[in-house]
Amino acid sequence: MEAYRDQYATLFNNGRKVVVVGISVDADTTLASWAREQHFPMLFASDKGSKVGAMYDSFDAKRNTDTRALYVIDPAGKVAYVTKPFRVLAATAYTELGAVIDKLAPVPVDSL
Repeated sequence: MEAYRDQYATLFNNGRKVVVVGISVDADTTLASWAREQHFPMLFASDKGSKVGAMYDSFDAKRNTDTRALYVIDPAGKVAYVTKPFRVLAATAYTELGAVIDKLAPVPVDSL
């Protein structure tokens, strides 16, 4: 996750009108504390009970485990992209994510 955190500003250009939410089955207080200590600029949500994970097929009920997934919410508020498993150490994961973000929220020409 730290690799993702370190690329966040480059990928999202600090406000491209897309939102990334990291979802975990950890308790909200544990998750908030960890995100604050690690200086993550993105949102995190607790999915206790794994309802979101089950909805997006990132929770394996038989094994009671989650697959690391990344959800990108488009400017209209819809989940526009889900990648699972999200391979935080693979450079291609960020190339693909950057392409999705460019498609969902292109950088305005006047800001280039």
